[in-house]
Amino acid sequence: MTGKDVPGLREAAHVIPAGTRINVTFLGNEDLEMRVAAAAAARELGFTPVPHISARRIRSQAQLEEFLSALAQVGATEHVFCVGGDPAEPEGPYPDSLSVIRTGLLPDHGVKEVSIAGYPEGHPDIPGEVLWRHLDDKSAALAEQGLDAVILTQFAFDTDPVTAWIEQVRSRGVQSQIRVGTPGPAGIKRLLGFARRFGIGANAMIVKKYGFSLTNLMGTAGPDRFVSDLAALLAQNPASGDVRLHFYTFGGLLATAQWAREYVAAQS
Repeated sequence: MTGKDVPGLREAAHVIPAGTRINVTFLGNEDLEMRVAAAAAARELGFTPVPHISARRIRSQAQLEEFLSALAQVGATEHVFCVGGDPAEPEGPYPDSLSVIRTGLLPDHGVKEVSIAGYPEGHPDIPGEVLWRHLDDKSAALAEQGLDAVILTQFAFDTDPVTAWIEQVRSRGVQSQIRVGTPGPAGIKRLLGFARRFGIGANAMIVKKYGFSLTNLMGTAGPDRFVSDLAALLAQNPASGDVRLHFYTFGGLLATAQWAREYVAAQS
């Protein structure tokens, strides 16, 4: 959710299981008060807030501490997601999430678990070897501070790069929980727009495998086939470890929650 999505979260709350993690984004057009209010709302409704810390948008150590202190006041610092962020140039002293983690400030404000980003299909602006090095370094830095780590991935349409990437993560000795980014049901044109923005494979063969066609962009698509195929592949490889899902709702909190409830009911 974003800071603007509090009404949508309240609308969807009756469908979302208690304790569900609700990530709260750190957008450039929202301020501290909006982000903290959204995290507070998630907690108030019985969920687990996971506020984002966008390293490149933090202008100073003082601003980082102000944000963490404000989150702590509403009981929303136990879980955070530390990510580099979108700006091409850092707005302050933190060029990446690793630099925020290495400040040592997170545990001082009650943080117990830090989600870090994973990119099964790479990143359009960061070389693969840098992504792997940072994953190793962030995992080590969090362990040194006694913090738990979760790897939260970019969303995907294709299970093949996801499962191959999970195998690589485990082969490097990283056993943290992985949450695979999964798009909630949304308009096909919107899904493709996000895919292009984040460098996610979406050619005709991939999207057909996912469950929609590039020749019909007016409809909506849900992740039924992706989730079922991923579950089957992971079941064949116990070495995959603890792997779960993280839904990108694209503003459709209620639609995603309803889809998840119906999917679980159908499987049982």
